[in-house]
Amino acid sequence: MIKRKGSYPVEQMENLRGGDGVLVMEHLLTPAEIYEKGRLFAKFTMEPGVSIGAHLHENEMESFYILSGVAEYLDGDETVTLLPGDTALTMGEANHGIKSVGDTPLELIAVILFS
Repeated sequence: MIKRKGSYPVEQMENLRGGDGVLVMEHLLTPAEIYEKGRLFAKFTMEPGVSIGAHLHENEMESFYILSGVAEYLDGDETVTLLPGDTALTMGEANHGIKSVGDTPLELIAVILFS
């Protein structure tokens, strides 16, 4: 199976998890296509200032792979800068959130798998 750019379902999510602005989510694979092992495999695009508020995951993990832009990432009680090529991983019930802080949009791949 091949999926082409422009064919992915696109969703706009405002104030996700209490964050700021509108996040654009391109669903790259469906849960069925990842054998129901998770609920998300998507590309996020976040204009500068857009954020996903701090939240927890129960019985699942979430990872962000930064494609472009600069992110401020909340990892538990610590805030760190993420750059292209960096991966953030949240296991279990750790608190996390992310914000686009650069001059250009933040683009990342997000994956949520069940534990």
